[in-house]
Amino acid sequence: MLNHLTGPEPKWCGAGLIDPPRIAMAGHSIGGASAIPAMLADPRIRAGIDIDGTSEDPIPDGRALSRPFLFLGKTATYTPGSGRPETISWENGWKHLSGWKRWPLVTGVVHQSFTDLVLLGDQLGLDFGAEQPGTRTVAITRAYVRAFFDQHLRHRPHPVLDRPSPRYPEVLFCSVEPPSCQ
Repeated sequence: MLNHLTGPEPKWCGAGLIDPPRIAMAGHSIGGASAIPAMLADPRIRAGIDIDGTSEDPIPDGRALSRPFLFLGKTATYTPGSGRPETISWENGWKHLSGWKRWPLVTGVVHQSFTDLVLLGDQLGLDFGAEQPGTRTVAITRAYVRAFFDQHLRHRPHPVLDRPSPRYPEVLFCSVEPPSCQ
């Protein structure tokens, strides 16, 4: 796809807006799970984010990904050391990430909380089962995704990526060894 967007004869009229040295990938669910395989296949992808997606394509032993990567998910599914298959997929990926990496988890949310669907649900009175309101989880998701891209594509450091923030007390920072979240 990047060849079609950035090659000598791009297929999209907006291709000139793409800055090839600042290409990153972020996705939710299966889109997020595809970020690591895409980065392994294409070195032009400088940074990646998996938002609440379980990877079925582990990084092969002997390979490492040295570019920045962010796992962003919910505590109910991705708490390190839980033994859940979803968590194990992130733990396996984590050990092959040799560059900058973080594992923030959001408390009181569900899978849909990381999408615009929760905003519609709030307006329509639909309950997805999350403790956090949709407006709050969308704000959290946007803040962390924006901070990650600013830091790794524009070289603008964001402290919110380095430690828990009083602005976002719902976000815990996790570590695999030893398994913990704070």
